[in-house]
Amino acid sequence: MLSLRTFSLLAFTLVLTACSNLHQRETLEFGGDPAAWQAHRSLVAPITDWTLQGKLGVRAPGESGSGTLSWLQQQDYYDIRLSGPLGRGATRIQGSDAGVTLEIAGQPPATADSADTLLEQQIGWRLPVEHLLWWVRGLPAPDSPSRLQLNPDSQLARLAQAGWTVEYSRYQQVDGVPLPQRLQLSGYDVLLTLVITRWEPRTAE
Repeated sequence: MLSLRTFSLLAFTLVLTACSNLHQRETLEFGGDPAAWQAHRSLVAPITDWTLQGKLGVRAPGESGSGTLSWLQQQDYYDIRLSGPLGRGATRIQGSDAGVTLEIAGQPPATADSADTLLEQQIGWRLPVEHLLWWVRGLPAPDSPSRLQLNPDSQLARLAQAGWTVEYSRYQQVDGVPLPQRLQLSGYDVLLTLVITRWEPRTAE
């Protein structure tokens, strides 16, 4: 049977381990529970492939509207199709480590190394696609510093990263994993509201 001293040392070690498991660029604000957040992140992070459908609302300089979104993700490859919100008809964004292609109805395809750069060039405002690959799962991207606020279930409630603020107001249980259902992004004079109506996550084999 563990002595009180041994138990205390074990508990202290577990707390330190949980804290050290926070990504070096993450700052957990307002006394969130590092161990609970780490457990949640470990549950979600293996989901690298998915299909999802949802509704997207956009408010940007000279642009306002709403439409539908369909998103296929397979490891580093993504195929995002938008209908309506860009005010230009059907829009398709395909990307991988090899580059990004943007197709807007009635226009020739455009390519670039970065989706963010390509969209800013073609439509005049930013859509943080590379970061959305993480944010849509309720995770901070690992490439830049982030500030996190958690909800009572140790899921992201608010995330500040790369000049954007992401607010998570609803989650849904999908095969026992809590995934975002409604999130709102604001930054660079753009406000995006995404409501996910269907999640089909898959873990990498």
